Amino acid sequence: MNMRNQWPVLPVVAGLASGLLTGCGTGGSDSGGTGSSVVMGMSDDVLATDPASGYDPGSWLLFNNVFQSLLSFPDGGTEPEPEAAKSCTFTDTSTKVYRCTLKDGLKFSNGDPLTSKDVKFSFDRILKINDAAGPAIMFPMLDKVETPDAKTVVFRLKVPDATFPSKIASGAGSIVDHTQYDGSKLRKDGQAVGSGPYKLDSFGNDKAVFSVNGNYQGNAKTKNSGVTLQFFHGKPSALKKALLDGSIDIAYRGLSAGDIADIENADNNSKAEVVEGSSAEVQHLVFNMKDRVAGKLGVRKAIAYLLDRDALIKDVYQGTAAPLYSIIPAGIAGHNTAFFDTYGASPSPAKAAAALRNEGITGKVKLTLWSTPSRYGPATDQELKAIAGQLNASGLFDADVKSVAFDQYEKDIAKGKYGVYVKGWVPDYPDADNFTAPFFGRGNVLSNNYSNSTITGTLIPRTAAESDRAATDNDYGRLQDIVADQLPVLPVWQAKQYAVTRQNVYGLEYCLDASTVFRFWELSKG
Repeated sequence: MNMRNQWPVLPVVAGLASGLLTGCGTGGSDSGGTGSSVVMGMSDDVLATDPASGYDPGSWLLFNNVFQSLLSFPDGGTEPEPEAAKSCTFTDTSTKVYRCTLKDGLKFSNGDPLTSKDVKFSFDRILKINDAAGPAIMFPMLDKVETPDAKTVVFRLKVPDATFPSKIASGAGSIVDHTQYDGSKLRKDGQAVGSGPYKLDSFGNDKAVFSVNGNYQGNAKTKNSGVTLQFFHGKPSALKKALLDGSIDIAYRGLSAGDIADIENADNNSKAEVVEGSSAEVQHLVFNMKDRVAGKLGVRKAIAYLLDRDALIKDVYQGTAAPLYSIIPAGIAGHNTAFFDTYGASPSPAKAAAALRNEGITGKVKLTLWSTPSRYGPATDQELKAIAGQLNASGLFDADVKSVAFDQYEKDIAKGKYGVYVKGWVPDYPDADNFTAPFFGRGNVLSNNYSNSTITGTLIPRTAAESDRAATDNDYGRLQDIVADQLPVLPVWQAKQYAVTRQNVYGLEYCLDASTVFRFWELSKG
């Protein structure tokens, strides 16, 4: 997340010795919660309560619990299933007409009925408002939405898109009450009216309070009486303290390696537990193809030959991530290991030197790696300094690191000021399309001046149109191989997800998976 040049990403929890892990869960959904409310703290902010604006992970966490979409991702699954819809299907072989039938008796939290009119209104509204910080960019293929009757919605697409079901199953598919939202402007009062498992009771600078929505009709079975979400605004030490003193039940994202180790080793060690889940969050080095240094293929190849991912995972992230050797992460259909196959896993100064010689470069390459301190995790600056150290240790580079606040960072990238910079990505939906089209399609989000006609003209359109997602593997393999050869980006790591919880809290293992949906309803206190 996001498919745009502004790329707000949920910070990875940096650092946790693998020996500290307690496994993938702290209990099951049948562990017997009392129905108590749960208090969760996180370092991310929720930037919007209006689905036409929010396109950041904090906001989508709110959307996924307060609003319904026609489809949703089941626990641990990557194939969307009906939620507000009773059924959805493509009605043509070209995957350009998608028809959904709504369930009976759907209501918003305020008691208003949810009909096809609300669904059409929600999608039309997103596209009309077209907010710069919103999800409209996910739906360039959407031509129009039709409502033959109160329970039927028909989406007509401009081009074939077999991933459309996954897109509307995401936070971008949130359905709002047409009587409670303006069709042409954003809601600014911090309130929300949805039909999801929870109601938003209050939203402020420091916390949001959610209660169970008694009108909800869907797949989720709530195991608590409500959730309070406390915001720590990028302050991991305060998040850690709140967990240790018992003022929150769960710390989600943003804790450093040292923080987690301290929690494990504290006097009240028996009261805190670390939960690990899978994740499709990735991080890349991005190369500006028009830069006078990074624009040279030999320089990019030298960096690829020298990058020691294993050392970064061990020394900087202490096992909380995994080396990434492709643009499509492991666990997502279509993944291959193109960068491993091309450049290997172990650094090769000899091959790096040869790549530079082939470019006509004989002296040290002077290079700046650009970072931003917290947007992509609290260890980003440390990671970039470690990469610069790896390059310099080869004797082939004179690399340094400069870190810039995120707002300025994005502006400078858009202006082409940086040659090498870091980007993170949390997917909108768990399909290979979301790791390729945003980066390498027309008008890609990287602002790195890269385009390949085979990718944009053939591979992306063909994979998007293929309803049998398994049949796209060869095309995605070819796309990954092209990117590994031309090196507009260099994949670095794939995250794991972590949360730290008091031991009487259950269900977190159902909240941490590749769908990126954090399911409040699975949480319970024993």
